Amino acid sequence: MIQRKKTQVIKIGNIFIGGDNPVSIQSMTNTRTTDMESTLRQIRELASAGCEIVRLAVPDMESAKVLKKIKSSINIPLIADIHFDYKLALESLKAGVDGLRLNPGNIGSEQNVLKVVDAARERKIPIRIGVNSGSLSKEKIKKYGVTSEAIVESALEHVAILEKANYREMKISVKASSVPLTIESYRLLSRKIDYPLHLGVTEAGTEFVGTIKSSIGIGTLLSEGIGDTIRVSLTADPVKEVLVAKEILKSLNLRKGLEIISCPTCGRTEIDVISMANEVEKKLKFLSESDLTIAVMGCVVNGPGEAREADFGIAGGKKEGLIFQKGKIIKKVPENILVSELIELIKTQC
Repeated sequence: MIQRKKTQVIKIGNIFIGGDNPVSIQSMTNTRTTDMESTLRQIRELASAGCEIVRLAVPDMESAKVLKKIKSSINIPLIADIHFDYKLALESLKAGVDGLRLNPGNIGSEQNVLKVVDAARERKIPIRIGVNSGSLSKEKIKKYGVTSEAIVESALEHVAILEKANYREMKISVKASSVPLTIESYRLLSRKIDYPLHLGVTEAGTEFVGTIKSSIGIGTLLSEGIGDTIRVSLTADPVKEVLVAKEILKSLNLRKGLEIISCPTCGRTEIDVISMANEVEKKLKFLSESDLTIAVMGCVVNGPGEAREADFGIAGGKKEGLIFQKGKIIKKVPENILVSELIELIKTQC
């Protein structure tokens, strides 16, 4: 059982972050924000996949001005991603966004920062301070190098700007493309503050590599009780980010949902386990939110014995297989109808 660190609670739209609240899943659109049709379509796809908070890039005033229409057309909280221009933050807040992502140090003078803080305070809108290893100042790099100390000190300086303005509705991220550096930075930051933490490995890479790096980095921290909301960063369709995030949380028992376990196959296997596992996964998508474990095993060595805790499963034989439920064998059927019979049993029982 993971003992999560108790952090302060903030609210983004209808989602509570921190404290005992579930770890939330975020993603970011990769459309041009001003292309409302494409942006709205992608947000709906993300929400359908399980995304709970969506972030949009706001690089110019034209993008900021369409946020109001976008916000009124979606059902999940909306965060505006702001860099360099505090006026974009003010316009985004006027548009009704649920959160801001910015660095107080790169949007101008402290006076401009206070303008944003005052507007956010008036609307009770949280701010996420994000520091990446690639955005460290020359002074920090000269003092520490690209290290966790440099990243965390930079983040804490940004935090201090908001605290000086008596503003504490914030969450923090300290990402790096290096998994060890990401883990070290979040561990160090977690020891120093009790604001909620937004986890991620930045610039993690393409779908395959990025999934591995994100799973190790985010998963390690979550297993230590660190982290309140996550975003998996992939050079891929953002929907893939959400699917990977859900699996990370499910693997740590931080989320319930359909879990399909399957053996890696070996020389004992006499059925097509790979195709069967993929077919079962595809045909049971309608149960994605259910708390079920389904096993697809290649032989009797792995199932139903090793998979006795699975709610339902199949174990292969020679061109045939067993269908079992909670370790109890239900029947033996030919290979060509093994999956269809399993699916039918699940449908009748669930």
